[in-house]
Amino acid sequence: MADDPVTLKANIAHDEEVGHVASLSPEELVIERKLRKRIDAIVMPLVILVYLMNYIDRNNYPAAKLQGLPEDLGLVGDQYQIGLSILFVGYVLMQVPSNLLLNYMGRPSWYLGFFIVAWGLVSAVTSQVTNYGGIVACRFILGLVEAPFFAGVLFYLSKWYTKKELALRMSIFYSGSLLSGAFGNLIAAGILDGLAGARGLSAWQWLYIIEGSITVFIGLVVAVVLPDFPENWRLLPEEMKHVAVKRLAIEAAQADVDEAGKGSQIKGLKMAFSDVKTYALAVAYMAITGASGFQNFFPSLTATLGYNKTISLLLVAPPYIFMVAYSLAHSYLSDRYQSRFWFFVYPIPITIVGFVIFMTTDGFGPRYFSFFLMVFVFAQNGTVYSWVAGAIPRPPAKRAAAYAFINSVGNSASIWTPFTYRDADLPYYRPAMGVCIALQAIGGIMAVFMYFHLKSLNKRQERFEDVSAVLTEKDEKVLQKIAAREGIDVAAARQLQSGFRYGL
Repeated sequence: MADDPVTLKANIAHDEEVGHVASLSPEELVIERKLRKRIDAIVMPLVILVYLMNYIDRNNYPAAKLQGLPEDLGLVGDQYQIGLSILFVGYVLMQVPSNLLLNYMGRPSWYLGFFIVAWGLVSAVTSQVTNYGGIVACRFILGLVEAPFFAGVLFYLSKWYTKKELALRMSIFYSGSLLSGAFGNLIAAGILDGLAGARGLSAWQWLYIIEGSITVFIGLVVAVVLPDFPENWRLLPEEMKHVAVKRLAIEAAQADVDEAGKGSQIKGLKMAFSDVKTYALAVAYMAITGASGFQNFFPSLTATLGYNKTISLLLVAPPYIFMVAYSLAHSYLSDRYQSRFWFFVYPIPITIVGFVIFMTTDGFGPRYFSFFLMVFVFAQNGTVYSWVAGAIPRPPAKRAAAYAFINSVGNSASIWTPFTYRDADLPYYRPAMGVCIALQAIGGIMAVFMYFHLKSLNKRQERFEDVSAVLTEKDEKVLQKIAAREGIDVAAARQLQSGFRYGL
């Protein structure tokens, strides 16, 4: 019979009592390698594929703009921008409750699979809208049903991988969105060239029908194939299940299992909202999400280079393809050197140069080159996702709430940034580029705050390890909270902290 979370937690506690808290045994290390290969082979291809379709379905709208959607629906003034931003209103509203529900249910295969099918259906139905009200309604509902996926997968991956493994995996996961930016527009170009007018439907209608139908099929596959959490995935052998839970508990210096009952989700929510790191990372993520808002207008930006609609769509692909390869190397090195701060900060000046070039030059060469600099903002995404895992400690309910809140605040930038890309500012979009520069500066400030705050917390961890160190009253309170949560005494809680450090 599979171990339940309480039994698994008890097993971890037993290991701590007999002195194995600091590391896995040699036999367990062999099992760990097999476990990692198994989840890499099953989990990563699935989440990449779904994220690819997630961004393709979401970014159909900018591609459809070049294919006649505004004219067919009679959009005027800022109605196109409202249709773009309304998706993120629904998206933000669903983030936190969805992640808490996912953690409580413990069945990501069914939960995520259901919502993937739902957004595929909404995307396909969008092909039938005929006016402004219809597109706004479909975009809002699409935001509601897309919301559970992204923050849910970030939390889901943090339940399978250690923080040393996360940056690369999260970058691989995020590559799905970058690939969608490339191939989504290539697909759009193909549909524009080959299906425009077929069976009396516009090219943008075929775009929604084809890509929405593919998403529905993938959602059904996810519901059947995606593993659940380590403690309740029925197909995971018992020895792997124990190692999967234990290795996360060792890394966090506490068991990666919630208390029993619904109250643990509310408790985790309160813990996340009382941690200043949650807010700092949320603002940092909002900054890079806002600065990357040009992706929602990328076909419009490439259209300023003077080519026809098909070529403008094709020109979007190379910067994205470049960033897929670069971001993987970026995150591999971030994992290898266990550095989040520097890998978050160095792309900032590169992107700023790109924004400046785009809004100050006229030639094709420098303006197209500026896109290759702007997309460095996407390298920061994998870094900030893994930074959350290294900076927000357990229990899972807290981590789930933190991921959801950070993602919701981050995506709130997508509600208002579309209104900075005004047709009146063509071809340079100077106000929008200026906003991007300011947001990147804000992101840098948040990163500096995180760096020094986490350094101070790591000094506290050093005091916990030094048995001769005199602890402050605040230190004692921290240990008392850990002891109460883990069901051990304060001395054991202090010993449990040995070796744990927040990710810098």
